[in-house]
Amino acid sequence: MKHLLPTLLLAVGALTTAHAATLQPDKSELVFGFKQMGVPVEGRFKKFDAQLDFDPKKPETGKIAFTVDLGSVSLGDPSYDKELAGAPWFDTKRNGKATFVSSGIKATGAGKYDVAGKLTIKGATRDIVVPITLANGVAAGAVPIKRLDFKIGDGDWADTSVVANDVTVKFKLAFSGL
Repeated sequence: MKHLLPTLLLAVGALTTAHAATLQPDKSELVFGFKQMGVPVEGRFKKFDAQLDFDPKKPETGKIAFTVDLGSVSLGDPSYDKELAGAPWFDTKRNGKATFVSSGIKATGAGKYDVAGKLTIKGATRDIVVPITLANGVAAGAVPIKRLDFKIGDGDWADTSVVANDVTVKFKLAFSGL
């Protein structure tokens, strides 16, 4: 009996230190910015999900998976949103989701991490590194991408003098249980 109590305490401790976290969508945001004819434009995605399994003491063992509903894109004008859902842009009928799956997490400072992984949009996959700051259950950061690497705005829209190739994706993801 005296050996059972320490074993139970260790088991309970192991259960309570599980590091899976739950996304709080109402406290999170995913925005992107680019320039159209030299003018800054900002849009957002209204629907996305993230799975996070992370221990700040062992970041290299962490895993992150992120999914974006491309049909939830918004530039604040229904006609623009409809255009973005079309084939030259996100082609949401054939490519409804964008995904990011981590392949490694490296600490770069107090509460700062580089998350390497694969970003897939419209069937194109690229290796990227996403710098993240983690504080008070919120993961935040920004990552630049090239839209044409993912066939976003191809065809007549591939002219980068009209819509720039550089897009910055910014996020603030609030998690409970982190």
